[in-house]
Amino acid sequence: MELSRLSYLQRGEGKDMVFLHGYLSSKECFAAQTAYFSRFCRVTAIDFPGFGGAEPLAEAFSVADYAAWTKGALSALGVEKPHVVAHSFGCRVAVKLAAQNPDLFDKILLTGPAGIILRRGAGYRAKVGAYRLVKKIAPRFAERHFGSAEYRTLSPLMRESYKKIVNEDLRGDARKIENEVFIVEGREDSTTPPEEAEVYLSCLARGRLRETEGGHFAFAEYPVVFNLMAEEFFFHG
Repeated sequence: MELSRLSYLQRGEGKDMVFLHGYLSSKECFAAQTAYFSRFCRVTAIDFPGFGGAEPLAEAFSVADYAAWTKGALSALGVEKPHVVAHSFGCRVAVKLAAQNPDLFDKILLTGPAGIILRRGAGYRAKVGAYRLVKKIAPRFAERHFGSAEYRTLSPLMRESYKKIVNEDLRGDARKIENEVFIVEGREDSTTPPEEAEVYLSCLARGRLRETEGGHFAFAEYPVVFNLMAEEFFFHG
């Protein structure tokens, strides 16, 4: 993998620490964290393909595809046994990588973790049925009016990737993780609610969970609190 083709930030010296951003986000979302930890670590934040300053996807990536790409990117950047901070979709990638590569990461912090499919009720099933029916009759209308706001902003290729990603439950991967994992969950998170974090916790052999103020981007809303919790976990826990 050529460094010139990567969109990344890398600064500081010392222990490697990697930041993996969420869907439709970018490496810049961790500005408060990279500024803080670069004082005593070598921080690396990368843009996933299709986001931020990265190249667009050439094909529809699954979580496993993003994980393989990320492993290659970290190797090209010379990152070794890093601590990891992952948010939302970035948690999917971190979980997949840690499950497949037990020695790749040191400690892992997941915040607003995505990757758990909670039990879906009758309302959800009815909505899916309506979408499939309308799609047969008026596919363009269905694409414009069904699905999340996030989904509707995507290109056709990114939509195919998105469907691969959100339809994969990562409980089995989480059960394979041997690393210490700290989950920081915003109490007001409605995107990946606390119930998902609790499921992750139940799957992890060496996991712990702490709720904090804020929503899905609690690490950006309350950076001082988040950074101190992260520092305690990584370096004093």
